[in-house]
Amino acid sequence: MILDNIIGPARPVTWILQFWPILAGSFAGSLGATWLCKKIAVKFGIVDRPDDLVKTHKEPIAYLGGIGMLVGLTVGVLAGISCLRNEDFFSPALKWLLGILAGGAIACFVGLADDVFDIKPKQKFAGQIVAAVILLLVGIVPNLYRIADPLNLPMSHNLETILSIFIVIFFVLGATNSLNLLDGLDGLCAGVTAIITIAMLLLSIHLATWGFSEVGDPVRIIICLGLVGGVCGFLPFNRYPAKIFMGDAGSMLLGFMVAALMILFAEQVPRWWLASIVVFGLPILDTAVALVRRLLNHRPLFVSDRGHIYDQMIDRGIPLKKTVAISYVLAGAYAVIGLVMSQIRTRYAAVVYVLVFVVSGLVVWRKGYLKMEGLRGAIRKED
Repeated sequence: MILDNIIGPARPVTWILQFWPILAGSFAGSLGATWLCKKIAVKFGIVDRPDDLVKTHKEPIAYLGGIGMLVGLTVGVLAGISCLRNEDFFSPALKWLLGILAGGAIACFVGLADDVFDIKPKQKFAGQIVAAVILLLVGIVPNLYRIADPLNLPMSHNLETILSIFIVIFFVLGATNSLNLLDGLDGLCAGVTAIITIAMLLLSIHLATWGFSEVGDPVRIIICLGLVGGVCGFLPFNRYPAKIFMGDAGSMLLGFMVAALMILFAEQVPRWWLASIVVFGLPILDTAVALVRRLLNHRPLFVSDRGHIYDQMIDRGIPLKKTVAISYVLAGAYAVIGLVMSQIRTRYAAVVYVLVFVVSGLVVWRKGYLKMEGLRGAIRKED
């Protein structure tokens, strides 16, 4: 039975209880820091102003929510480090945790620079690549040999190194920009990220009970708990009607952290890596729809518009709160599919994953979400 394999013999599920300070600390830190960031943003005029095209809120809203989440995440990771200080694997785990935190801080401050100074897209990409390099430097890379070996594919050390660099950068760029595109409605990006991270936490706990990785197991759990706490501490201020936005600082931070988690799931067996990618399915779908729609309608790929799936729901008369709720359900559906399919053989799960995204694409096409007209065609030039 599939259920018989959920809990492994290596560690009891209660093993995770020792990490409760991470969730509590990250939530409290994010809650307090977000409140303070809102005050600072209003005082110094660091606000997101409506433009009646892409930004359709009625009045200026404070930025800096991403900094609040970064503070909460930092508190959580430091609490996690404290929980591990007496473990034999403390040194490698410390290197990974500090590397992920450093990369997340870089991504966050690059996003903050864009929020405040409206930097050029190529500068944002450069900053995201620097954050990705931090993961490479601390050794967080996919284990491509474990993927190539069962397929009898040759994989030299040099080839594995080159491909690992490309994959890590691709995942960081992809996840950070996907969540940036998803950050368009009050509570949407933060709530979806919380759902995704909770699913990854469940997957991490499952792997930990089987002793999947001495270092990777606690690192994944610490990052998941810190991220959930940080996002949930921010959400009370960001739910409709939002009092503060996360801005690019927040969406890039969240995207980087999720990218790091997905790469951590590629530490050994590809099954878990594929599952984590499907758990991230809604941001992938929204980004793919945005790019395909712009290509089909001969629009610039990197110019903002109001044609995202959630924007089109609003344009079709679905209230904002209901649109966000539907998005949560969709994110939850992808998460459940990823979790359930992680328990079957990779070859069969891969077929299901392909079918899921094919069906998703067909639904998007049949419902007309690839068209670009009216408000959905509104664009804003980037410098």
